[in-house]
Amino acid sequence: MIAVGGENLIDLVSSKQAEGAPPHYLAMPGGGPFNVAMAAGRQGLDVTYLTPISSDAFGDLLAARLAQSNVAIAAARVHQPTSLAVVSLDAKGVPSYSFHRNDTAERQVTLEMLDDCLPDNTSIFHVGGLALIEGDDADAWKALFLQCKQNGILTSLDPNVRPALIADRDQYVERLGQLMKIADIVKLSDEDLQWLYPDRPIERALADCRADCNASLFILTLGPDGARGFVGAGDIHVPSAKTDTIIDTVGAGDTFMAGILRWLVDTDRLTPQALHATDIESLAAALTFAAKAAAMNCAQHGCNPPWRDQIDL
Repeated sequence: MIAVGGENLIDLVSSKQAEGAPPHYLAMPGGGPFNVAMAAGRQGLDVTYLTPISSDAFGDLLAARLAQSNVAIAAARVHQPTSLAVVSLDAKGVPSYSFHRNDTAERQVTLEMLDDCLPDNTSIFHVGGLALIEGDDADAWKALFLQCKQNGILTSLDPNVRPALIADRDQYVERLGQLMKIADIVKLSDEDLQWLYPDRPIERALADCRADCNASLFILTLGPDGARGFVGAGDIHVPSAKTDTIIDTVGAGDTFMAGILRWLVDTDRLTPQALHATDIESLAAALTFAAKAAAMNCAQHGCNPPWRDQIDL
């Protein structure tokens, strides 16, 4: 069982219009951890999503998307509204975001509630995204992460940094640092890395980050330049997967993360010891598979991850 925690929201994604015409927006279910849960469910994994979902119309859309993707919803629906993200795309389909999530449904999190929602047979707990930025909800997610680590559950972290929302950089970086020290799996994008470790070359930033991190599996995604993976046996760089069509990159990193979770389950790497023993050939296969899934997602509007049979063709 994989348990996923973190924000759910509606991405209002801009679509291309004729020059001079006002932008049109498509309402797409989203949020980094929500996307990971959805993508993992579509890849055939046993997934439970822990975060509350609103009882409003957007919440109905979010809950339906999870159900359609074979994801179990653990928390009760709440009356607070759904968080929103306005997503603007540049000419290459690369998104920028503005968020609206004060006192929304996905912020209604307590440690007691999470304890009640976490399935007894959880083998991996994954969290990340906006949920770790600030507030009592961020503290609750951190506390659950620590509990899972202490109870022998594999811990997975993807910060998915959104600088525009971070009012207190020092507090946020300290929280992430504490989580990275106990995480078994850490995935960062190159943009995340350079924001967390600024004013230095990327190789120095990478070395500094890895020195602060005790993860058995560390992954750095590089957008069109592929991904790097690090385990006890060494490291490897794999190229991005080739695709004829890129509509946008919304959810690509989340789909990549789900591919890594599938690999963990399929290869029975569900303990820190098994993960630590990973060989380079297996790591290369995992990264290559995850990159393929991410590329397939980029051929769709918004986050619309591929299904298991589509990836395995």
